Amino acid sequence: MNSCYKWPFVWLFGIWASCCLAAADSGRTFVNFETAPVHPVTISPDRRILGLCNLPDGRLNLFDIQGEVPVAIGSVFTGLDPVSIRFRTTNELWVVNTISDSVSVVDIARQQVVAVIHTLDAPADVVFAGTPEHAFVSCAGVNTVQIFDATTRIETDRVLIEGDRPKTMALSPDRKKVYIGILESGNASTILAPGLSLTDRLPPPGPVEMSFGPHKGLNPPPNLGNQISPPLNPKVGVTNLPPRVSHIVKRNAKGRWMDDNLGDWTEFISGTNAVLSGRVPGWDMPDHDVAILDLSKGEISYVTGLMNIVMSLAVNPVSGRLAVVGTDGLNEVRFEPNLKGIFNRVLLGLVDVDSDKKPVLDLNPHLTYKTNSIPLAQRRLSVGDPRGALWNDSGTRLYVTGMGSDNLVTMDENGNRIGQPLTVGEGPTGLALDEPRHRLYVYNRFRAGVAVVDTESMSVRTNIPLFDPTPALVKRGRRHFYNTLKSSGLGQAACASCHIDGRFDRLAWDLGSPLGEMKKITKANYNFARLAPAATNDFHPMKGPMVTQTLVDIIGHEPFHWRADRNSIEEFNVTFQDLQAADAPLTPTEMMEFKEFLASLFLPPNRFRNADNTLPTRLDMTGHFSLGRGRSSFGDPLPPGNAVRGVTLFRSAGAQGCVVCHTLPTGLGTDMNFVGNTWIKLPLGTNGEHHVALVATNRSLNLPFKIAQLRGLRDKMGFDLASSVSQSGFGFGHDGRVDTLVRFIQDGFDLRADQDVADMIAFLLCFSGSDLPEGTLNDPGRSPGVAGRDVPASVGALWLITQALVPADLSALITRNDPPTGRVDFVARAVRQGRSRGWIYDRALKLFRGERTADNASLSSLVSSASSTNPLLVTAVPRGVGEGFSTDHDGDGYSDQIEIDSGTDPDDPESNPGPNGFRLAGAQWKDAKLMISWRARTGFLYQLQSNISLAGPMWIDEGPPIPPQLPLVEHSIEISGPEAMRYFRVVQKEAQ
Repeated sequence: MNSCYKWPFVWLFGIWASCCLAAADSGRTFVNFETAPVHPVTISPDRRILGLCNLPDGRLNLFDIQGEVPVAIGSVFTGLDPVSIRFRTTNELWVVNTISDSVSVVDIARQQVVAVIHTLDAPADVVFAGTPEHAFVSCAGVNTVQIFDATTRIETDRVLIEGDRPKTMALSPDRKKVYIGILESGNASTILAPGLSLTDRLPPPGPVEMSFGPHKGLNPPPNLGNQISPPLNPKVGVTNLPPRVSHIVKRNAKGRWMDDNLGDWTEFISGTNAVLSGRVPGWDMPDHDVAILDLSKGEISYVTGLMNIVMSLAVNPVSGRLAVVGTDGLNEVRFEPNLKGIFNRVLLGLVDVDSDKKPVLDLNPHLTYKTNSIPLAQRRLSVGDPRGALWNDSGTRLYVTGMGSDNLVTMDENGNRIGQPLTVGEGPTGLALDEPRHRLYVYNRFRAGVAVVDTESMSVRTNIPLFDPTPALVKRGRRHFYNTLKSSGLGQAACASCHIDGRFDRLAWDLGSPLGEMKKITKANYNFARLAPAATNDFHPMKGPMVTQTLVDIIGHEPFHWRADRNSIEEFNVTFQDLQAADAPLTPTEMMEFKEFLASLFLPPNRFRNADNTLPTRLDMTGHFSLGRGRSSFGDPLPPGNAVRGVTLFRSAGAQGCVVCHTLPTGLGTDMNFVGNTWIKLPLGTNGEHHVALVATNRSLNLPFKIAQLRGLRDKMGFDLASSVSQSGFGFGHDGRVDTLVRFIQDGFDLRADQDVADMIAFLLCFSGSDLPEGTLNDPGRSPGVAGRDVPASVGALWLITQALVPADLSALITRNDPPTGRVDFVARAVRQGRSRGWIYDRALKLFRGERTADNASLSSLVSSASSTNPLLVTAVPRGVGEGFSTDHDGDGYSDQIEIDSGTDPDDPESNPGPNGFRLAGAQWKDAKLMISWRARTGFLYQLQSNISLAGPMWIDEGPPIPPQLPLVEHSIEISGPEAMRYFRVVQKEAQ
């Protein structure tokens, strides 16, 4: 029995057999990393099997696609957050698990994981190429492609990718080139800013303030001739001068670094005056979008200048032309009124890899961007947030999915639109094509299912739902975050356009508004740590460039923005209209849904910590180099860092103690007010927001800034001013002006000894994961911080045990997490009596608890029966979610085996052996009638419906709704002749 539809609740059965295809909201606990699918759907080489990554369920779902309708044939738990799958042979499929940092190799016939390949951080995709055949795995967390022998599964090589977060992959038709799309590739924009000063010093003049610069030293620079456009709001007053700001410039096709007012800043970026922006002469940023591994030559090259965010790749099987889809932002254009509705473009790059031809087309050719809003009917032509791309076998059609626009667009080989967009479901991403049967399979991430598209009529034939443990609150809130048709005036943009998957786009934006008003700072609304402004400096509407911030784990950490000028998420509602040009702001209910979605986001495991989540004492500092401020020479690698000692440095007394502002465990400021030597707890705000502290220093011109969290620093590396080649255009700080953590520490806090710097950086890289020393009240050196939403480093770890030997690291981790305070659950799965069974470690019993009491076993007992033909898969998951991955799949409180024994569906929380469980009791022939009975529930009506085909367009009601007859409804229907070949279903609906 396989679960599918969420609503209405349905029992579906044929005349000869019964099959439950319904699922209400799962009762499982859920931890949301908001991981994005990369290549989540594929077809076996013999076109018999459709494989699909059920990302939230941690499973591979398998379907037989030989008949008219795909038929579910099983599922396999593979690890946390599977995002990509590829068949190597007709029976061997590789599944990439992002959170589990692994590839699970699945035997299709046995429906079992037969090998686990441990990878580097955040693997995203896999392809097979070369002779002998090798597997290439992109690892987004470390900007590396790992190469494995496909037969022995042993790593043979690694290739470092010069770009941030390489993910999606594709092969040339001759399988001699591997293409790797770089998600956060940059768009050749960067920041011009003064050098970093100590906290007690004013920043020195920067390039913008040089009288021989393009705008004669005016700061902020004009953006329309000699004027600011739109003009400054007269209500702000002449005494409230805009603050000094940095400046965004972008390299054009001629290699000149220009701003939005035709100002040429090349001299300050790469010329003889580059030193004034902290750069070396000749500085450049390659802007790598796609890496090309040429296997025949053993070389790597790059495609440049396409876009900022590369979402998907597809190779034309005939011409070899590479299609690259993604988005780009107009971040060089300043001020919110000038960017309203038009700040984002959805692009297609068509790359001839053997030549310099790489035209970049707008995937929305109907948009002129001369207006920021169009009627809804025209808006529905738009595609937003493109996540999947696929050519047909003849190379004449390119299919692209819009995850934000819920549609599929078709183009010819030159990128011209064919026909109208097809609505295929909620959040379409990956694609798989069965050309001989004219079927295109589209994975709908938010609807948790597969749309089957007829490629001849370009219509949706049917939708195949999947079991989905994602809570309803996450699904409701995602609509407001991702949907481009509802939340923008042109249908191409949403919050997710800049906050990619809840994170960021690695760009800085100047979203100040000359039309805005001053916002007053009051003690009632804002909390300052011990570094309050020397004078009242209210929030000016011209705030200057600021890098996009992550939205992961922000709720409860208010106020928001770098400047902290928004007290709560509710105050962002104006952004839907003011920036995105939506028709209307969110309603109070919709804003609550949006807030609940953001509150569900967790940080992933920290790769720099030890497996038991402790801090390393010897962390490799590869990529971090001395500035020559101490005994080491400029450019020398830093020594290994001791993160444990780094905690001591971080919490040391005096001016160098970072904890003065950045509290543990998040690095944010306190939500307490410092009065004298006492911390006073502040009341929550009107919307339940906290008052995380602000700080004002000479370095920030005494302007107020929110004390920034320190848990995402590892994702902002790559900016380099001291080298002639920089991977990124923005780094650390509110405007991204600081290129490295070494510079931030040595130049910003005058910490000289390289070992001290290495130790401090080691700790900063290990910040996320919590389990840090807690602050205490009334102790200025240990100011109390707010809690964070993260998980231990071991979450996602997989052990495939093939012999009767308990892995030492697994045993040690279980022992460490055995106390009630342990933050990890351990689940085990193995095939027993022909069915996949699950166990979860029970701290009270000190045993692995099975689906029945008789199945309870110690770890050694479970391992004793493990073998290469019957392996045991053990996984570490966040505390509280283990039941859903082991003994109680649907989270209804009844174990899977108990439900099977009772005749209920273990994949459906509404179908259970309890007194209120809705389940089919029987379906049989009697006197030429079909007799149906089911367990009914109070407050519901039941409708019997029929259809001649599961793929048919309409279900027909068989009579009026049937009231509940407790405890069982018994219903009969007379069937004769050809009508007998029908499918029937029972629909449960709430009584009105």
